[in-house]
Amino acid sequence: MTDDQDFSPEDLEAGRLLFARPWEFLTSVTDMANLPDAAEAEIAFAGRSNVGKSSLINALTGRKGLARTSSTPGRTQMLNFFVAPDTPLTIVDMPGYGYAQAPKELVEAWTQLVFSYLRGRPNLRRVILLIDSRHGIKKNDLEAMDLLDKAAVVYQVVLTKADKIKPPQLKRLIADTQAALAKRVAAHPQIIATSSEKNHGVDELRAELCLLANQ
Repeated sequence: MTDDQDFSPEDLEAGRLLFARPWEFLTSVTDMANLPDAAEAEIAFAGRSNVGKSSLINALTGRKGLARTSSTPGRTQMLNFFVAPDTPLTIVDMPGYGYAQAPKELVEAWTQLVFSYLRGRPNLRRVILLIDSRHGIKKNDLEAMDLLDKAAVVYQVVLTKADKIKPPQLKRLIADTQAALAKRVAAHPQIIATSSEKNHGVDELRAELCLLANQ
């Protein structure tokens, strides 16, 4: 489900083919010096811990164990890169934010890594900012948007777990989220609602990412 864009059958098929390829883990990095070559377009996924980031990446690629899921907030502490052969796209799984159990100095180090990546990565096309449909935009989501606005990186909100709320609630959430994003300088206006469990919105997100990769 999207707020205002219908993808053509050709777009949806191109997205399907892109993510039907054998996606695999490339590398994890904890500092800018170890980033892989900036050869292909990159799309980074960001969101609060346990927002469903790994589950959505797995749903997109059709690989259940590609991105590791965890019930422990803050487990993803590095930038994780995923690629597929002959594909003009690299997926980056960014550290989750909003967890309380991690030591402050580690949180600060991860925040600095993320900001340095966002500000200095020339092939970064967009950040997919995941928001849990059950909770909407929270304080730490607003802080993440501030960081993205400051880094001047275009970001697009994708709602996760959209099957967990009723359709009228989802429609209202999309409208409220779009209103909040209208005030943000780097926010992309289109919102995609997804469910990794039900596979809702996954085809549309694949099509969107395919279009970005081939710009």
